[in-house]
Amino acid sequence: MLAAALPTLALAVLMTTIYTSLRISDLDEALAGRGRAYARQLAAASEYAIRSGNRATLQKQSEALLDEEDVLAVGITGRNGEVLALAGHFSPDHPPLPDARPWQAEAVGTRTALRITEPITASALQLDDAFSRALLPPAPLDHGSVVIDLSLARVHSRRTELLWTGVGSMLLVLLGGLVLASVMSRGVSGPIRSIAGTVLRIGQGHLYERVPPGGGGSLRTLAEGVNEMAARLTDAHARMTREVEVATAELRARKDEAEQANRAKSRFLAAASHDLRQPLHALVLFVSELARQPLDGHSHQIVDRISASAEAMENLLDSLLDISRLDAGVLQPARQVFQPLPILERLLGSQSSVADTRGLRLRLHATPRWVDSDPLLFERIIANLLSNAIRYTAAGTIMVACRRRGQFLRVEVRDSGCGIAAQDQEVVFQEFVQLDNPERARAKGLGLGLAIVRRLADLLGHRLELRSALGRGSIFAIELPLAPPPPLLANVEEARALGDIEGVRIALVDDDPMAREAMHTLLAAWGCQVTADENAEELLARLSSGAPSPEILITDFRMRGTLDGIALIAHLRTDPRYAALSAILISGDTGPDTLARARSAGLQLLHKPVRPARLRALIHRLLSTPEPAATAAPPPRQSVTID
Repeated sequence: MLAAALPTLALAVLMTTIYTSLRISDLDEALAGRGRAYARQLAAASEYAIRSGNRATLQKQSEALLDEEDVLAVGITGRNGEVLALAGHFSPDHPPLPDARPWQAEAVGTRTALRITEPITASALQLDDAFSRALLPPAPLDHGSVVIDLSLARVHSRRTELLWTGVGSMLLVLLGGLVLASVMSRGVSGPIRSIAGTVLRIGQGHLYERVPPGGGGSLRTLAEGVNEMAARLTDAHARMTREVEVATAELRARKDEAEQANRAKSRFLAAASHDLRQPLHALVLFVSELARQPLDGHSHQIVDRISASAEAMENLLDSLLDISRLDAGVLQPARQVFQPLPILERLLGSQSSVADTRGLRLRLHATPRWVDSDPLLFERIIANLLSNAIRYTAAGTIMVACRRRGQFLRVEVRDSGCGIAAQDQEVVFQEFVQLDNPERARAKGLGLGLAIVRRLADLLGHRLELRSALGRGSIFAIELPLAPPPPLLANVEEARALGDIEGVRIALVDDDPMAREAMHTLLAAWGCQVTADENAEELLARLSSGAPSPEILITDFRMRGTLDGIALIAHLRTDPRYAALSAILISGDTGPDTLARARSAGLQLLHKPVRPARLRALIHRLLSTPEPAATAAPPPRQSVTID
């Protein structure tokens, strides 16, 4: 009786509980969803009334919502917690919440009502300026919140009905199971209980248990089958136990080796990147200042060679940084509609001198089209493909062509170089792979260009294709989705003159004496008024003593003391005097944790060494940003990171 009734009852309880729980959950979700819809509609309708201070409209909107089913009370609060409109009756123990928070639902008033809170947010503003987007990330402001109390009376009533229905269903199932058990128990319950008990004990790990002989017909066949199964399970378990012990020991050893190797690699890359970039950063600044000095022709030639060597090392470190960013997953594309043609023209113009030196011809065959992608990442992809084509083409022509293919624009980089064999066409996209550079000549790069191209294409979701044959050149192609031109085209300034930055007050913070001296010398040579400090504490102490406020802060990321560069910028901006302070962050750290932290702070992280021309252009751009009108909202803070 128990063997037949208990499984039936357990199944009935399980199914009834699941069904009742789902129905109750559906009721709660339906009520919460309806309340959230009410709150969203009221929040959207209240935005402009709050901006204009029209409390009468807010009150009418709140009272109108009381006509909806289950709505007990409606409240609208301002940004500073001021109650702007009330309708209905809130629980005296739970007045409307004063602050605007992300959407949430909570039971109030001893669970007699469900409270829905929805923030009233400003409408989003889309920016077409890629440079402003990168430097000035949007930060929408909350205007207040909408609070709605919904009655739970109908939900409680329906929940009670479902519970009684479930209890009745279980009783009916139990009654039927008992009737069925009384029929089955006659003649077969004893042997079946014996077999069931043995199988249960075998399942619990007692593999040497056996069913005692008894019964006849199908029951005897079943008992013999269970005993044979138990014997085979015993042998298999012993064999698998031995194999698992051996495999576990080997896997543990391999895991320990892999973890040690990964930790060693991470420590080496982080230390090597940081330690190499620090002196290289100072070297670039000193070479830039040396080039400004009056030197003879031979000395200028030596300075140019030093500068070229430093630039080559910088390019190698930048490639390693790109791979680190992609591996860390902190590089996120910013898609927009743009024309690839100006980017392609600029890239060919920048590579024309290198191509002329090698005796190559650069050609562009493209028509104006609009595509949907990230223009900066697209430019990096084509720049790597173009540089790769120039490096591996001894003579002939390199063509960049665009043509439409269905709903895509196919951008191809064709060269007449040595070509790539079929078996190597997947290998070339791996890191540090150079097919014809076994000696690892520096002039042929580091073998990361095509690896970066493949990862950027995957990140953007663009199809990347390679067609090549030995001795017949190569064609690298990427397909971008076509898009209609935007209705309004902003006038984007293509270039900005550096201008004069003489007299600009700059606060410099860097704990590396050589880098600090080099940066101070460079900025002073440009005519800036520079104050240099070793760490954040020295700068804060000097500013608190009444020193003139800086116009721009240039700070290293990792410094001695309690504050790093990001924390220093955030701390200064808590002071109203420095709330809009323009900041430039410098770092030689390429670890994924640093990249993720800079991204979470809304900063675009670049790495040392800093190129003087880029630094001067950046300072000029920060200074030349127009001041907002008196009635306009304050502009977002400008923060740029240069490592």
